[in-house]
Amino acid sequence: MGLSAELCKNHGMVDRTASDEHYVLDLCDGVLGMSSCRQATFDWLRGDPSPLRPLGTKLPVDGFWSDLKLVVEFQEEQHSKPSPFFDRRQTVSGVGRGEQRRLYDERKRLLIPEHGLKLVVIEKSAFIVKSKRIRRDPTRDIAVVRAHLGNAQPKRL
Repeated sequence: MGLSAELCKNHGMVDRTASDEHYVLDLCDGVLGMSSCRQATFDWLRGDPSPLRPLGTKLPVDGFWSDLKLVVEFQEEQHSKPSPFFDRRQTVSGVGRGEQRRLYDERKRLLIPEHGLKLVVIEKSAFIVKSKRIRRDPTRDIAVVRAHLGNAQPKRL
């Protein structure tokens, strides 16, 4: 079924432990009672090909819980609203970064379930946001995460 992931690579990203994404994934870990693999990649989930990467770059997912066959994507504003700062660059595909992000989000929405995994998308707007950051209230935020995870949560005896 091709469920093996290249697990837990940081893909050269700067330290994101203080980020909203990291905070929400930590909440998911707590609700699910197990740790996720952050930035996992799958051979079947790739970006568009380029001259340097004819197969396309493997697209990372934000959080992957292999035992639960669960992927969580945390989506910040740039996934739902135009962002001149993020969108100005052209990509190897010849489309702007905003359009590429939309295409890759759709690719994830289609391919992840096709490979037997459940995809849960948690948008930043589901939380209380102040000055572009989640205003952290663990009790309230855990309730938001629980509502999104729904039946993906392991059954407790």
